[in-house]
Amino acid sequence: MTDITANQKDLSIRPSADRCLHGNIRVPGDKSISHRALMLGAIATGETTIEGLLLGEDPRSTAQCFRRLGAEISELNTQLVRVRGVGLGNLQEPTDILDCGNSGTTMRLMLGILASHPDKFFTMTGDHSLRSRPMSRVVKPLQQMGAQIWGRQGNALAPLAIQGQRLQGIHYHSPIASAQVKSCILLAGLMAEGQTTVTEPALSRDHSERMLKAFGAEIQVDPETHSVTVTGQAQLQGQPVVVPGDISSAAFWLVGAAIAPGSELIVENVGVNPTRTGILEALAMMDADIELINQRVVAGEPVADLRVRHSQLKACTIAGDIIPRLIDEIPILAVAAIFARGTTVIRDAAELRVKESDRLQVMATQLNRLGARVTELPDGLEITGGTPLTGTEVDSHDDHRVAMSLAIAALCAKDTTTIHRAEAAAISYPEFTSTLQEAIGG
Repeated sequence: MTDITANQKDLSIRPSADRCLHGNIRVPGDKSISHRALMLGAIATGETTIEGLLLGEDPRSTAQCFRRLGAEISELNTQLVRVRGVGLGNLQEPTDILDCGNSGTTMRLMLGILASHPDKFFTMTGDHSLRSRPMSRVVKPLQQMGAQIWGRQGNALAPLAIQGQRLQGIHYHSPIASAQVKSCILLAGLMAEGQTTVTEPALSRDHSERMLKAFGAEIQVDPETHSVTVTGQAQLQGQPVVVPGDISSAAFWLVGAAIAPGSELIVENVGVNPTRTGILEALAMMDADIELINQRVVAGEPVADLRVRHSQLKACTIAGDIIPRLIDEIPILAVAAIFARGTTVIRDAAELRVKESDRLQVMATQLNRLGARVTELPDGLEITGGTPLTGTEVDSHDDHRVAMSLAIAALCAKDTTTIHRAEAAAISYPEFTSTLQEAIGG
């Protein structure tokens, strides 16, 4: 039997000959939707109820920040969270610094909300990783709207100070396809004068647009030009929200079952929003055996169960417009590529260099330690498949997606792999280790 042992920080995996994944599992609630439900509930009028909320560290950071801003948020659990909002424009000035932890989504989206609160002063910070991640991509468009924001290195890095202002709507042409940038500007536009439009070079995930519309904002979407417009002076009303399973978390099991011989696994209740299903398209290009069953719509979001069986994968090229729809899944796709015939090339993914870690550099280094053949490119990776992996010591660099990707790779390696700082997985998937043990019958 595969042996999985974990202490406070590290995870060791010693696979057996029978390392297949099987059964039915569920993944945590979608992180993007969880953040947005808490935020919109906090600035809406009335009560918002949230079922299936992700209990990871990042949504906890969001909840704590908005409690300090005056919203009433019940104890977080997956059954039902209640948020009593203060109404748009009525967040209170906090007496202390708002700590966003490791969550870039919390900091960037909240910045748009706070910048539009006239005559109120706010300060935000985060952990060491977040304080090194670029904020100018949201600060600059907010300044074009009239925001006053100060930060380190020319207002590019946290800690950030915000003096709320009355903002003016703009038409912002974003140089990158980023849901965080788009959402920050749209949230600022809720209280701005006139209309605020964001145009992207490619389509990014659209959870903000869907939820803003459900809460009562006037939203116009033009899919042909990748543009979204919000009309200012909105009125938001609390709503019931049901959070589906996170496809980014499901991706680890999809790849794990695809590469582990004898596997057949069903991942239940996964959100399959078209702006998030790049992972399914990429795995289809690699000949993975994945089937969507029990497809349905829950609270405005498409949901399905995903059945995945082991198959022989083939190499492919992953680049272009698909990248924004699978940017978070590239670390685990790199693991899939190790077990594919031929050479897989990932391009147009330079955004990964400014995530929780430099994911291109870290994944190349750590996978090569296991014996893979991965070449780091300026904007991606080149992975030659077919090289057996051998267990060794690797490091997550405090990156949750790196930690879980290395664990899946370790499952199909020879001998024991120890992943240092594996506790980072709790940022988005607190039950990852126990689910791994469940899926392999450990």
